[in-house]
Amino acid sequence: MSNLHGEYACKLDAKGRLIIPAALKKQLPKAAKDVFFINRGFEKCCVLYPANEWELIATEINKLSDYIKKEREFKRYFLRGAGRLEMDAASRVLLPKSLLEYASIQTEVMLLAYGNKIEIWSKAAYEKMLSEEPADFSALAEEVMTKKDRRSDD
Repeated sequence: MSNLHGEYACKLDAKGRLIIPAALKKQLPKAAKDVFFINRGFEKCCVLYPANEWELIATEINKLSDYIKKEREFKRYFLRGAGRLEMDAASRVLLPKSLLEYASIQTEVMLLAYGNKIEIWSKAAYEKMLSEEPADFSALAEEVMTKKDRRSDD
């Protein structure tokens, strides 16, 4: 699994192309071969996956049953608008217009790279999301990061 990290302010060109920042490009696994997959994020952002990471996700999604309604719906919504992108010689990827509209992305974007993905946010939506930090982040961290079996040992 990749260990991407960082926050990057970027601008799209008039054609909707995004230049992958050099510092982020250096972190990409060679197995990705300058190919990405993009889809809708769970919040109003887009998510960019290096191709090798997308293959792992696609394998898991393909295990879901078409005969179970919740699994079928999840597959549809997760894969809706998903597509393959290739980085050109100038380190650019062309973002699909439908996904730019979904995420209200126009020109200024923020990239948030973590784990195996890169979230693409409109700058305004990203700043709004950050301004809504939980009132007690420490309590949230304790709840999320403390394993259940550790808590019962106290």
